[in-house]
Amino acid sequence: MMARHKAVRTDRELECPGLDAGLRAAGCDLVLLPDGIGEDALIEAVRDADLLLMCYTPVTARVIAAAPKLKAIVKYGVGIDAIDVAAAIAHRIPVVNIPEYAEETVAEGAFALMIALAKKLMPIGREIDAKGWAWPTPQWLGLDLAGRTLGLIGTGKIGHSMARMAAGFRMRVIGYDPHVSADEMRAGGIEKVDGLDALLAASDIVSIHAVLNAETVYLIGARQLAAMKPSAFLINVSRGAIVDEAALVSALQEKRIAGAALDVFSQEPLHADHPMAALFEMDNVILFPHLTFYTEEAMARLEADALARCREVLEGRPVVVRSHDPRLRAQRHGVVFKD
Repeated sequence: MMARHKAVRTDRELECPGLDAGLRAAGCDLVLLPDGIGEDALIEAVRDADLLLMCYTPVTARVIAAAPKLKAIVKYGVGIDAIDVAAAIAHRIPVVNIPEYAEETVAEGAFALMIALAKKLMPIGREIDAKGWAWPTPQWLGLDLAGRTLGLIGTGKIGHSMARMAAGFRMRVIGYDPHVSADEMRAGGIEKVDGLDALLAASDIVSIHAVLNAETVYLIGARQLAAMKPSAFLINVSRGAIVDEAALVSALQEKRIAGAALDVFSQEPLHADHPMAALFEMDNVILFPHLTFYTEEAMARLEADALARCREVLEGRPVVVRSHDPRLRAQRHGVVFKD
């Protein structure tokens, strides 16, 4: 008879029926927990767990220390900032994410947000809903993307995908990324800019494609926003805490930048009393509910890859780590690294 394992998956609101069915078929008793579950409740759930799968719920050092049977933590997504990776390493518990499932997808989402800002699609849509028509008056005047400069903060695979799309619109693309060489950027159609302030000053649209770590928290603050053109847009589809959100709200309220499109926030979900709630009524702001990754194709890839990593763990094999994040590459137990 197949030995039973216990798998705990947090954030059940992100439905993953293929992943859940695959875990059960692999011999797991699966416990599904809601988004926002507290640390103590999560500790109780993982005390006898073999696998912990998470997307948004923080996995703290206390959670890790309370799970002596835990064989791996699987982030079914990309960002690992909610996991105490150092604590997991100290307990010899492998941590793995799914870095490749939505690279093209998120770039498409960022590009869609850029078009929507430039063409004022959201406020014009609201005007149509309210009045049935919108006459060509100055408030609806949009912008051409052709000939404008797109500045990428972070030029990994998502950034490169964004650059390729922008080239099709005849945009100039510049990039700031201390970890990517000028030759690598040039191969992707991106001009390397050595200083962040220089990129911000030259860009008509700034799009963030960086991971969240100690170096990038509040990378875009009041001083950086002041370096942008008053006519420029900011797009963030990476992590909310890369931007000083209070400074961004002030910059938008005072019209020091022309607009923003945000798919990510330091506190999720949004609500009426959220620190960013002042942006709800702004026609030059698009607030998207962390769904640029969410397509049929990307979710199929996510479920398949996450299930493959879980099976490796359950079968006693090293878990494949494809991410180049140095926090994951520092692991020395139970993992194998592949590009």
